Amino acid sequence: MMRTYSDLIKLPTFEERFRYLKIYGRVGEDTFGFSRYLNQIFYKSDEWRRIRDAVILRDNGCDLAMRDWEIRGRVYVHHMNPITEQDILEHSAFLFDPEFLITASHITHLSLIHI
Repeated sequence: MMRTYSDLIKLPTFEERFRYLKIYGRVGEDTFGFSRYLNQIFYKSDEWRRIRDAVILRDNGCDLAMRDWEIRGRVYVHHMNPITEQDILEHSAFLFDPEFLITASHITHLSLIHI
């Protein structure tokens, strides 16, 4: 199932949005390992920084784009669907598609990617 921003914003509560995005331990199935340097290069790229800024603006800097859930502190832009080494090597379009990205606080981001 590909999670999308269009589906996410139809959910009225933070809890529903969180459950929709939670991946329950699937991070790491085929993600990076010894190739972690690839994802570090990706997240420092100008292309990523531009789309990251656009997503934060779209979501008004709010956690999971929930009005009145303004993020205080570090803001993350979360890939709603796990990405792989192959996605980065092939420069997959969905890496930069706002339809598959959401703004998250540090705590929310950690909670989404860990069991």
